[in-house]
Amino acid sequence: MAADLIHVGFDNYLALDRVLAVASPNSAPMKRMVQRGKEQSRAIDLTSGRRTKAVVVLNEDWVALIAITPETFAGRVAAARTGRAESSDR
Repeated sequence: MAADLIHVGFDNYLALDRVLAVASPNSAPMKRMVQRGKEQSRAIDLTSGRRTKAVVVLNEDWVALIAITPETFAGRVAAARTGRAESSDR
């Protein structure tokens, strides 16, 4: 079973089937979620030293920190899902 991967910048990818949500890292609830993820060793930093522009909430209480905007990430997810739907129609 091959997983669909989404490019999140700097040669980093996330599995599409694990993504639950994407949000800005600036709100207090997201800051708490990231902090809790770091404390529980359930945070994945995929920023390559850049500023965190989005937090991706993954299943099983994992969070991923990425250096692309939530809008860019959502566009890539939509494009991947559209491409997957088109290929399954054939």
